Amino acid sequence: MIKFEKARKLNNVLHRDLGYFFAALIIAYSLSGIALNHVDDWNPDFFIEKKQIEVERTYRKNEITPDRIEAFSALAGEKGYRLYDFPSERQVKIYYKNATLQIDLGSGKGTYEKVSRRPLFYQVNVLHRNSVEWWKWVSDLFALMLIAITVTGMFMLRGNNGLKGRGKWLLAAGTMPPLIAVIAQQF
Repeated sequence: MIKFEKARKLNNVLHRDLGYFFAALIIAYSLSGIALNHVDDWNPDFFIEKKQIEVERTYRKNEITPDRIEAFSALAGEKGYRLYDFPSERQVKIYYKNATLQIDLGSGKGTYEKVSRRPLFYQVNVLHRNSVEWWKWVSDLFALMLIAITVTGMFMLRGNNGLKGRGKWLLAAGTMPPLIAVIAQQF
């Protein structure tokens, strides 16, 4: 009985300490998981601001000068462009640090598009997608530790509240959603 109690105490200490150590990563992966699950509903990494602008008149390509580009930029609320080019004879596209402005020279209408990182979500999504080369090893270790946290958690309680009691029913019920998803995927 003494060996069992020591093993039980070690199990509880391991569960507690791993839980504390990996708490921030668990929350980060959970947030990014929610965000990435809804990638069709919103962009989890970036805010994309679009606005329509209109220049005072129409232009020909040969009338576009750096001063004219600065004037167009001011309409979009930008200062200091990086470069500009002509995707076609009727269009000029101006590039900024995190934005672009494309103007149809024939109609004088343009579209300004600014991209900025979504705070917190961008950073946790980088981790979740393993966009950092060496992070896959941290991610693999984290996955193994989640298994350890789960297994040690199943043996923390005894009696009616433990695995021999209601725990076995909750464990069985918890296997149903992933099992149903796997079976449904086959059809």
